Amino acid sequence: MLGGSVYIAFIRYGVSLAGVILLYFLLSESRFDKEKTITCYSGFSVALILLACGWYMADWESCVRMAAFTMYMCFAVFAIFMSRDSFYLAVYKLALVFYLMSVFVIGGLEMSIIFFDRNVWADIICRILLILFLALLLYRFVREPMKEFGNYVENETDHFSVACIIICILLGIGYILNPTLNREITPQRIYQILVNLILTGTLQLLVFRFYLHVGKEKEYERENQLIQMNYRLLERQLEILEESVELGKRLRHDVRHHNAVIAEYVRREQQEELLQYLQEYDRETDQGIPKTICANSAVNNILSAYTRKAQKEQIKVTLDVKLEKNLPVRSVDLVAILANVYENAIYACMDVMKQPDGRECFIHLKLKTKEKKLVISCSNTCIMGPVLKDGKPKADFTGGVGISSIIRTAKKYAGEYDFKNNDGVFVFSLIMHTEPVF
Repeated sequence: MLGGSVYIAFIRYGVSLAGVILLYFLLSESRFDKEKTITCYSGFSVALILLACGWYMADWESCVRMAAFTMYMCFAVFAIFMSRDSFYLAVYKLALVFYLMSVFVIGGLEMSIIFFDRNVWADIICRILLILFLALLLYRFVREPMKEFGNYVENETDHFSVACIIICILLGIGYILNPTLNREITPQRIYQILVNLILTGTLQLLVFRFYLHVGKEKEYERENQLIQMNYRLLERQLEILEESVELGKRLRHDVRHHNAVIAEYVRREQQEELLQYLQEYDRETDQGIPKTICANSAVNNILSAYTRKAQKEQIKVTLDVKLEKNLPVRSVDLVAILANVYENAIYACMDVMKQPDGRECFIHLKLKTKEKKLVISCSNTCIMGPVLKDGKPKADFTGGVGISSIIRTAKKYAGEYDFKNNDGVFVFSLIMHTEPVF
């Protein structure tokens, strides 16, 4: 500490706290609107600084030892309450902000000691300049990647690993900010400070890069699953197209015979026989034409392709689909959900067919929109044993098609999903908004 009057202490506390709030504000997202967030942080800062200054006047020695720690622990609790991030992600961002705080606090003190003969105003100015420099770096290079990083930390990591990393970072920061360290200007003290800053900062950078790498690998894996799923969907669409082409060739080949039969019925004035023949001809022609399931083309194509596959496997299919032509939900998101759900249901039924109990296999799929929400329900025959783990289908039960695509897309639309196994009948339910929430 450099000492100084209570007014100097007030300014230094205010600058440091404002810097912490600014840096945290750049990394985190508040659960409230911008105006309410600014009001809450302002009121909290004024109250905290006044209490700190009162403590400074009442007991300078204990304030030097504990004021900073107490202030920032209070801020940590308040910041977690204000943030809409998960607890572990909010704590990680706080650890990063506290590391940056140690950079501008220690940086300001050391520059004041080394270059300005312990001048308190030099310390304050240096802190302000360092805060602005760090805020600029965060805004330009960290803020946007941090959003992706936050999603990966919440979805891809376990809480124990995140907790261990946060503890390590906080221990390093605590050592850097320890007020009992020797304040004499020696190369050894400067070396210790620089090494701890570099090591703690490197740990932060490694954690950030590692989870970004893990998250991007998961993204590539999901994209690969989507590509494979689209490939299978195209294969089934081509099968339907090839069958339609073959039917068209056969009909064109037989058209002369049909015309001759019709002409003969007309010459003989056999109207009843002619009508019966035309009805049979219409039925035969309609067999090769895919039926329209719903007005939405994306849903119609997906359901048509997989329904045809299910019927080839002798699975009884019942569809209850009531969707309008245009949906706010993106077609690629519909593919990610419906194709995965339908294909998993087919895999489950095929597994049942291998069992000796001889149960009838069925798939009942229901889709409808209600009050700007999309409701999807699928029930199908499945094996009697346990097929769920942690509330989600096991990988071997889904035939290799990931449930993660369904869950990720559902979360994108603030969806609520549920998986159940009711005595050999697997039930999937999903209710989600028809527009993305982020």
